[in-house]
Parts: sequence; structure tokens; C-alpha cells
Amino acid sequence: MAAELREISCDDDIETVMLGLGRRARAAARILANAPTDQKYAALAAMAAALRARTGEILAANANDMQAAETRGTTGSFLDRLKLDPARIEAMAKGVEDIAALADPVGSVIAEWDRPNGLHIERVRTPLGVIGVIFESRPNVTADAGALCLKAGNAVILRPGSESVLSSRAIHACLVEGLEAAGLPGDAIQIVPTTDRAAVGEMLKGLAGNIDVIVPRGGKSLVGRVQAEARVPVFAHLEGICHIYVHAPADLAMATDIVVNAKMRRTGICGAAETLLIDRALVDTQLKPIVGALIDAGCEVRGDESVQAADARVVAAGREDFGKEFLDTIIAAKVVDGFDDAVAHIETYGSSHTEAIITDDQQAADDFFARVDSAILLHNASTQFADGGEFGMGAEIGIATGRMHARGPVGVEQLTSFKYRVRGTGQTRP
Repeated sequence: MAAELREISCDDDIETVMLGLGRRARAAARILANAPTDQKYAALAAMAAALRARTGEILAANANDMQAAETRGTTGSFLDRLKLDPARIEAMAKGVEDIAALADPVGSVIAEWDRPNGLHIERVRTPLGVIGVIFESRPNVTADAGALCLKAGNAVILRPGSESVLSSRAIHACLVEGLEAAGLPGDAIQIVPTTDRAAVGEMLKGLAGNIDVIVPRGGKSLVGRVQAEARVPVFAHLEGICHIYVHAPADLAMATDIVVNAKMRRTGICGAAETLLIDRALVDTQLKPIVGALIDAGCEVRGDESVQAADARVVAAGREDFGKEFLDTIIAAKVVDGFDDAVAHIETYGSSHTEAIITDDQQAADDFFARVDSAILLHNASTQFADGGEFGMGAEIGIATGRMHARGPVGVEQLTSFKYRVRGTGQTRP
């Protein structure tokens, strides 16, 4: 089972402990790479059962994390990301089961073809190896990352933030229980046994070649540090500065419902809308009701002069409000002079995460999809759908905003690489 959490005061001790995690993860990864689908399925099913059976223990650990966060004066949106309840634990268990039900990517043939000389070539999915996941306040990432990495045949080393460490360790114990119940090594999913930030530095060095990729999931400072210091490839999950653009013509009722949902369903997730753009052609018909609906729902709207004129409750927006990830009941709002102006604003202030357009004009939607370079683009749908579970992936480790290898929700397939298998009948090269 999982080792007890212990703080390590000496840098040399941290290095030694972390190198040990890396070696054990590499050994486990070799076993997982060839684990049968049925064995991985059994482990995931046992993990889900353990999460349900240990709900009380997980909630007790989370209560301690929550109390400590409240004592520090943590904001409400942060507390929402940290908080667990029976429904969220059930959602975690269901997510693990959904991952178990996915097709096993390992060994699947991506493409195959024959050469004129008779060689048959196949491109086949393979595990990445050992993945390091560094995350902050969301304890559910423990279950999502552990389950996804296992399904894709990878070992994983998890480093939760200090604010969620007790919750994460309680969840981790369930994952190890599932692994061992299925006869797989418990070291396949490990959790860093210290909250010292030096452990992050050791992971970024690669643990003597034993980490193949790092996935950071957290705030701008965390991702910035990882990108600056990592000596291994990184699946970057940057800020979710998500825009929603209401373009003329657009149905008012639909636009209002989508905008309110995109901002207010859960304000602390990376898919929450942070900036509302409204076409100047809609100022007289849709600006006031949409802004009013947001404010009535409890959202502070920080707007430009046109938005302020529509509702006296609007707060004047500063330049810093555009391009800001609030993760709170606050949205920046601006009137734009048509499609080109909206796209230019997104290019200037966006983080290449998720953007949405609300319009009845199909050509405008097609142009939006073609011209906006973000990982996820939506037409007439809430940005809150920017989620691997909603994409049918079971869950995701994060939303990759870069352009290499993985982009968008990082699910099971994105946690694989590939190799080539070439079959011949005695061919030699002249």
C-alpha cells in the first residue's frame, strides 16, 4: 500500500527518495507495457470500487485540507476546486469506470500500408513510459491521471500541491488497492512523499532518465516554472483564458443560456468563460439582456464603455481584465466591431485553450473554426464542455494548449506514442 507521508528536510534525502520513485516507476512501466487489457480493466474496476468503499476516509481527509485552506483565507473559487463531496467522489469512480470501458490503445494499428517491394508496414500505438504529473488544488486529478496512465500502459508519479495532499493521498490509496487486487505493481501509480518544492525540481530533471514526459496542471506560475526548468518534454496546460463571442445574427435565448452557463456553471474550472465579446450589431437587442442575466446570476461584469451603458451595475473594466483568468464570478466584457475585431481580440488576449462563437451564420462559424488557433473551438455550445469526459475520453489529465504531440484534452490516446512494425519475406536493400 501507499507509504506514509513524511516531510524530508535534507535536499540530498529528497534527491535519493525521488530517484527511488523513478527507478520503481520504470520497473513498473515495463510490466504495464505488456499487461493484458483484461488485467488493466480489473485494476480499474477495483479502483472504482475502492473509491466508493473509502468515501468516508476520503471526505475526512478532504475536510482537513479544506479547513487548512479556509484558515489561510483561500478564495471561494479555489475552495470549490478543492472540495469533495459524495457526488464528486462518485463522479470520480464513474470516471474510472468510463476509462476502463474505453478501447485499449496499446498495440492498436494506427495505419498500415504495403510497399512495392512487398514490405508490409504498420504504425502501432505504444505507451509513453513514465509520466510525471504535477498539479495543484484538484484532488480528482489523482484518480483521473492514475486511471488514464494505467489504461495507456504508463506508470505515473503524482505530485499534488500541499493544499490537496491529504485528499490526494486518500484517493491514491484506492488506486494502489486496485492495482494490487489485479496483480499489477503498486509502484505503477506513485505519489511524491513530501510537499517540499525541491521534489518538483527533481522531477523536472527527469529522475535520471526515468521520467519521459511531464504534465503540469495548475496556475501560471507552476506551468511557467515547469516550462523553464524541465529537461524532459512537457504537455503544457496553460491558463484557460476562454472567450465567448456573440455574433450577429444569434438567437437571444440561446445566447443568454450559453453565456450564463459558460461563466457560472463552475467558475473555478479552466473551461469557464473569462471574456464575453458581443458584436456591435447586437448592442440594441442583446447586450442588455445578456449582461443583465449574468449579473442576476451573481456575476460581476467588468465592461468597456458600451457595456457599462447597457447596465448601470457593470463595473468599468481595466486593461488588465482582458486576458485574465479570474476563476471566479467575474467576467470581462467588450463590444467588438464585427468578426475581424473579435478574432483579433482573441489572438491578442487568448491562451489557445477554448473559444466559442454563438451565431446563426454557418459561414461565420466555419470562418471562426478556420481562423482561431485554439485547442478547442465551439459553435453554439458552452465552453464548459472543454473537458475530456465530455469528449467521451472518460477523463483527462489536462487541456494541452501547445502544438506538439497532444493538443486539447489529454486522454488515453494522447498518452501513447507509436512504433513501426515492418514485415518482410526475405527482402534485402539493393
